[in-house]
Amino acid sequence: MKINKLLFPALVVCAVAAVIHRAFARPAAAKPAPNDTTYDAIDAYIMGQMRRLKIPGVSLAIVEGDRIMHLRGFGKARPGGESPTPQTPFFIGSVTKSFTALAIMQLVEAGKVELDAPVQRYLPWFRVADPDASAQMTVRHLLNHTSGMSVLQGQVILSELEDSQDATETQLRALSSLKLSQPVGSKFQYNNTNYNILGLIIEAASGECYPDYIQSHIFDPLEMQHSYTSKAAAQKNGLAMGYRYWFGHPVPAPNLSIPPGSLPSGQLISCAEDMAHYLIAHLNGGRYRDVQILSEAGIDELHRGAVEWREMGIDFGYYAMGWVIQGFGKSTIVSHTGTVPDFGAFAGFVPKQKKGIVLLSNANHGMMKVTLDEFGLGAAQQLAGERPEGTIFGALYLGMRAMLLIPILQIASVIDTLRLLRRWRAEPGLRPSRGRLWRQHILPPLIPNLLAALTLVPMLSKMRGWVRLFMPDYSLIAWISGGFAVIWTFLRIGLILRTLTKSPA
Repeated sequence: MKINKLLFPALVVCAVAAVIHRAFARPAAAKPAPNDTTYDAIDAYIMGQMRRLKIPGVSLAIVEGDRIMHLRGFGKARPGGESPTPQTPFFIGSVTKSFTALAIMQLVEAGKVELDAPVQRYLPWFRVADPDASAQMTVRHLLNHTSGMSVLQGQVILSELEDSQDATETQLRALSSLKLSQPVGSKFQYNNTNYNILGLIIEAASGECYPDYIQSHIFDPLEMQHSYTSKAAAQKNGLAMGYRYWFGHPVPAPNLSIPPGSLPSGQLISCAEDMAHYLIAHLNGGRYRDVQILSEAGIDELHRGAVEWREMGIDFGYYAMGWVIQGFGKSTIVSHTGTVPDFGAFAGFVPKQKKGIVLLSNANHGMMKVTLDEFGLGAAQQLAGERPEGTIFGALYLGMRAMLLIPILQIASVIDTLRLLRRWRAEPGLRPSRGRLWRQHILPPLIPNLLAALTLVPMLSKMRGWVRLFMPDYSLIAWISGGFAVIWTFLRIGLILRTLTKSPA
């Protein structure tokens, strides 16, 4: 669950929105239990959230102990199509990190990786700008997101879409000029690059490429037969259609490119049934049926909260290794969420109750990240027998719609200004004094214009590629309304001064 710190202009829009709103086929390997009635409340909650957030489709799996108890699809897997089945593949986004962490721990138990060994033991060429920091960074730092690399740097790489076999290594070799934002090991900073580095460590230590390792050591043993490391392979086997929100309305995104260099941090594909197998292993000390994919001690280490996660004064619990640990009432929930531009995912479990839940959805937006996180956690809290907490970020959905207010208000401002100038030309006696002119007619309108111009800031930064992918509507508004705000600010002042200096007819 990550918060994007560089979206201040978008969050300002969200706040405005909140104020306005207040004012005005294949048989399952582990068959589900026949009685699903105990999950009616969770089903109703999911359907309610789908209506509220206009999510096209959701695939659900619930497990208890070593059994799949409930599988259900809601909505549509694609435009005009059927509901998702338990085998319908979805991108799982950053839930991928738990797979990468599991692979690392498997290699630890095989004696091929040490958690506190430096990254350079496995990748001798690895460098950041500071040589000392390069040597200090360990495998554990990467797993816990305490490498010192910033949140921003980890977001920027998601827009690197060049497709090549060595995309991850090319991306990471470019870190040789990167200055860390914090000393190594000093602070939690969620960063996708950490897990991409881990992907290369897996390759170096195992002698297998990352996709092959995940397939042979995790997917195959867990009988995850509808899980993929390639979008092309998933599309041949019924990949759900992803949607991107445009001003709050989901629009199909059939040909969206993915960042191939970020496979280990967020690009795996799976289905509800397969993810249920995965959670069963996590709930049962690494065992699924007769297969032990990791020791119980290794599983416990993956789930051990290692570093506190706080953002903007909000406590998000503790980060472990590809999992987040949070307390709700009397229950502890271990979970992770996933976000790509057109899909969302939530996987979580309650260790003491041996219950787990998976939610896979086929729509997303950068401003919806934390809202969808709350959606998943709400379902997990219900599964744990806890009352779902109230939404903190519910207004963010309204923020997507409220972005349309920016050009509407700009048009209204232009019309109002032209009417004002027409009155001054027709009735010179209404013209204000110089002092009143600046106090009432020039300086106050500068404020909304400057706020609109601020929407351009992300588009002029390294984040512009990420914004285009994850917030296409914001990107459009920023270029049109932000650019217009800059031009209109100077044009408006010029028109006013010209009108007042022109002699009455």
